[in-house]
Amino acid sequence: MSENVTFRVFRGSPDSDGDPYGELVDYTVPLDEGMVVLDVIHRIQAEEAPDLACRWNCKAGKCGSCSAEINGKPQLMCMTRMEDVFEEMTDENEPILVKPMQSFPLVRDLVTDTSWAYKTDKRIKPINGPDDPDWVFHQQEADRIQEFRSCIECMLCVNTCHVLREHQKFDEFAGPRFFVRLANLEMHPLDTESRIPEIKEDFGLGYCNITKCCTEVCPAGINITDNAIIPLKERIVTEYYDPITMIAKKIGLKK
Repeated sequence: MSENVTFRVFRGSPDSDGDPYGELVDYTVPLDEGMVVLDVIHRIQAEEAPDLACRWNCKAGKCGSCSAEINGKPQLMCMTRMEDVFEEMTDENEPILVKPMQSFPLVRDLVTDTSWAYKTDKRIKPINGPDDPDWVFHQQEADRIQEFRSCIECMLCVNTCHVLREHQKFDEFAGPRFFVRLANLEMHPLDTESRIPEIKEDFGLGYCNITKCCTEVCPAGINITDNAIIPLKERIVTEYYDPITMIAKKIGLKK
């Protein structure tokens, strides 16, 4: 037997009236066993609001398309089960609030403009390794960077990062998703490119104060803070502030 659930969904675009650019609309729909939030959004589209804009693709937690905020928590709608939503609610009679990611410009309804990510990606120097395509290195080295390659670019970590969400430092700060990519490149055993100066100056790693909020929302389970951001910070300290390294550089210059 289905039960009814009320979703309070943001509807609007930058051309809409109101603040911010629209309104919250309630939809009451039957809830079936095993449904995820994206299922409910699809039912709303099918039965009540065919013009409701929502980005999605795989429905398997692998494409990162259906990112949204569910009761204020950044999550993938396809991976958020309704029973888990109810378990976290203090009052099950309250509508379930679904809004677009707040860090990015609104396109329409639950869809945001994440083109900033593509521009930032192009600023990062690509891998620079041996010309021979048959690269050989130890399995331990491969395991270390494999975690970073599981990123699905859902941008939930960017959405929850206060440097970007609250302070809008998009021009000065690469954000956790791209520190994951930078760590992947910097820790590659055969990469010869040094990106530490850019990580310090152009990508603003110093803005991160290690709150671990990005790690907490990552649906791929990447330990962004401990395994990517902190090691990059350590490399900056070694490069610019470690006295032994500074002496070694001077000796090297004299030689």
